[in-house]
Amino acid sequence: LQREVISKSLLIQPGYPAIYQLKLKKEELGPLTKVTFGKKNISKMNKTILLVGETGAGKSTLINTMVNYAMGVKWEDKIWFQIVEEDGRSQSDSQTSDVIVYEIFGFEGKTMPFSLTIIDTPGFGDTRGIEKDAIVSHRLFDLFRLEDGVHEIHAVGLVMKATDNRLSDRLMYIFDSVMSLFGNDMEKNIVALITHSNGRTPKNPLQAIEAANLRCAKNENNQPVYFLFNNQQNEDRTDEAEYCKVADRISEKGMREFTAFVENSSPQKLKITTEVMNERIRLTACIQNLLERIRLTEQKQTEIKQIHEGLKMHEGEMKGKEADIVTIDETYKDKEPIKGGLKWLIFYQGAVTCPVCKENCHKDGCTKTWLPEFCEVMRGGRCTVCSKKCPASVHVKGKWIYVNKTRTVKKTIQQVKLGCENKTKFENQKHLLENNEKEMQQLLEEKFKLVDEAYQHVIRLEQIALKVDSVSINVHLDLLIEKTKEKGDTRKVQKLEEIKRKVDEGTKAALRYKNASQKLNKCTKYA
Repeated sequence: LQREVISKSLLIQPGYPAIYQLKLKKEELGPLTKVTFGKKNISKMNKTILLVGETGAGKSTLINTMVNYAMGVKWEDKIWFQIVEEDGRSQSDSQTSDVIVYEIFGFEGKTMPFSLTIIDTPGFGDTRGIEKDAIVSHRLFDLFRLEDGVHEIHAVGLVMKATDNRLSDRLMYIFDSVMSLFGNDMEKNIVALITHSNGRTPKNPLQAIEAANLRCAKNENNQPVYFLFNNQQNEDRTDEAEYCKVADRISEKGMREFTAFVENSSPQKLKITTEVMNERIRLTACIQNLLERIRLTEQKQTEIKQIHEGLKMHEGEMKGKEADIVTIDETYKDKEPIKGGLKWLIFYQGAVTCPVCKENCHKDGCTKTWLPEFCEVMRGGRCTVCSKKCPASVHVKGKWIYVNKTRTVKKTIQQVKLGCENKTKFENQKHLLENNEKEMQQLLEEKFKLVDEAYQHVIRLEQIALKVDSVSINVHLDLLIEKTKEKGDTRKVQKLEEIKRKVDEGTKAALRYKNASQKLNKCTKYA
């Protein structure tokens, strides 16, 4: 079987071992790439493994190790197969935001009783900034919800180098990014895959896992489950062959033990994980709308104050002179273009807006669907964000958003009067002022309603997420606590402050890395 594979592969490096690039079938799944080697047999069992880790952790070599082990390649065969394609650039340069799905069929029974599906994610926390990490998370979301995507996972492998330092803020950020993706049912399927190992207990990575309070599979001693690998199987064995053979044995043992773990693990359906991702999107959209509503309220307050002052200056002249002028910073809604359009032939990137409320419901580039009815912020046929919770069918998706603006206008007393007649019966200045106060009160009530909705998203995440006190939630807590205090809801304030207090050292370190990365990106942008 190996000779047959060799005959269909490309020799990219002769020697000891001879290295061959497997010839693969590629398929584009929207923004994702599926790479298949071999022919699928639906009567055979398949196991799915998701690999995550930082750039340089050794995921590519580990994937190749898994493939060679599945194919039954031994040290004595003096060959090595690559499924991960190299493009000649450095690892950090060649990494993209694409999630790649590798499928390996036709070797069931060699060393594994199942075929393999390996999901490779780009490195988290690399030098291109945290915006790229958000793209990676969204790519996984795409993969989990596509009809021909992935709908269950048997193991999540957190790829770490044996030398990883437990004090690294960057590593804590990577842990946080990974854990925030999943539902709480994934805990027993998460394991550490330790690369560049010399075969000894990986003290540094285990200390890092403990410091991050990482929820993962535990052994009988209540310690994190881990497997060891050495990333030297494809290196030249002409010299120091004995050392290279020891390195091969480390990886072979790690693969044998990891295979047993995967074989005995129950698949986790991704329903809860998808719900977690949806809730995070809804929370973010809700907070963005809340911030816009706060700005609108402040602008309206200025406008109403100016009307009050103007009317007081002309008190008693309400039925009289049209020449009496009031200067007002009038609030209005406008539309502004954003980046977007056709993506990957099947997705349309744009903002979902509500023409009835004139509000942005999902402004950060919704890519799930062409139709707003299927956007993540919709639930039960209605929007979860806009003020009136309008039906999904009235929403639109396009390359623009609503923005709050003000313009300085001069109005006569009669024009101010006419502007209010459609809202309440106008009789005198007192009624006009009362109407303005009612409008202001309505805006405040709508704002507090949105605060309550954001609170409910946080509570729902606490129930279903593997890590509720993640960076993605923590960045919203201070604002929610502040606005909930304004409302005077002591019980909810206490609950939010309780979640805030539970933030562990790992999340604090992740926040430090996120903030430092954002500052660095700003400096680079304006340099």
